[in-house]
Amino acid sequence: MSLAEIKSAVSELTAKELAELAAFIREQDKLAWDREIEADFSPGGKHYPVLAELDAQIDAGNFKPLP
Repeated sequence: MSLAEIKSAVSELTAKELAELAAFIREQDKLAWDREIEADFSPGGKHYPVLAELDAQIDAGNFKPLP
């Protein structure tokens, strides 16, 4: 199904169906964000070196807990 077909179908939804679709899309977007963050901070991810450095600093005792 193309995006144009989806847009056309969405315009036919009732208000309740549209609200359900909006909630579904928000949940899908949240899940995609969660997967991206997990991948970024996993070994090999683009932010993993920062996390590894922070862990090393904590292990070395160079960490002050927030009050």
